Amino acid sequence: MDTGTHFVMGIALGGIATVDPAINQDPLTLEAVLIGTIIGSQAPDLDTILKLRNNAKYIRNHRGITHSIPAVLLWPLLIVAGISLFLPQVDLFHLWIWTFIAVILHVFVDIFNAYGTQALRPFSHRWVALGVINTFDPFIFFAHVVGIVVWQLGVDPLQVFSGVFIIVAAYYLVRYKMKRNVVQSVERIISDVQEVIVSPTIRFTHWHVVARSERYFHVIRAMDGTIKILDTFDRHPIPDTPIMKAAKQDHNISAFLSFSPVYRWEIEECDDYTEVRFIDLRYRSKDYYPFVAVVQLDQDLQIISSYTGWIFSEKKLRKKLDILPSE
Repeated sequence: MDTGTHFVMGIALGGIATVDPAINQDPLTLEAVLIGTIIGSQAPDLDTILKLRNNAKYIRNHRGITHSIPAVLLWPLLIVAGISLFLPQVDLFHLWIWTFIAVILHVFVDIFNAYGTQALRPFSHRWVALGVINTFDPFIFFAHVVGIVVWQLGVDPLQVFSGVFIIVAAYYLVRYKMKRNVVQSVERIISDVQEVIVSPTIRFTHWHVVARSERYFHVIRAMDGTIKILDTFDRHPIPDTPIMKAAKQDHNISAFLSFSPVYRWEIEECDDYTEVRFIDLRYRSKDYYPFVAVVQLDQDLQIISSYTGWIFSEKKLRKKLDILPSE
């Protein structure tokens, strides 16, 4: 989920923590727990700072090790240790319990996005992505905001946020059923479908879909119960050629391939260089596929320039390649 949603979830969890007598009877511990649940709801996304280095590092590592089982165990200890430096007299055990719940909740809700997490590390590096909830879902966010406002008006926080969590849980079930209906509709239209990858959008009834069949990738829009095939591409395996081998050595290309489950590739021969492009098919927007990885190779197959990330026009991509030589 986005930062704002994790933030309001942390506040809501801090409100529910008042059910714990050790917290409810000690205002200082309650303050510490609220700080702990807010920080714990944000901590796994600390890897966002990798954007400051480059997109490749961010794509390869975001929601990876910071969302893993060891990290889930470590984050609460670090947070509690930090808080204890300023508030050593609070109940550290109960602070740890609720901070731990906040971290677990963060990782759990991220699983329901199309991006997913590597929550099973170190046992598996597979990305767990259920594709049920958009990264930002207005209903979930504002349900928590309303709960926080009602709490501040004096209503018991346990009653308020228990209600919010029940409503949100029911919403998740509705979204799961909607996604399943989309998958079944696609399977009825494309008889030889092997896999259906669904990405929810911010719009309640709109879904991005890619269906993989034996020979084709079908890019589909599911909207208001209707299924429309927008593009169809032949499935071509990546060739085992010197050009492609050299391209795959680039850090931007390898990061893209480690993350994207469904893509097509292109090779363009120019006068002074060869350009290899990988295009993620999950994010079609206005007839354009904005999530790409591109590398330019000279005649000796040395990397000249490369880029991976979101680009919404060819003009901007050209500028990126001109100013971002490969590391």
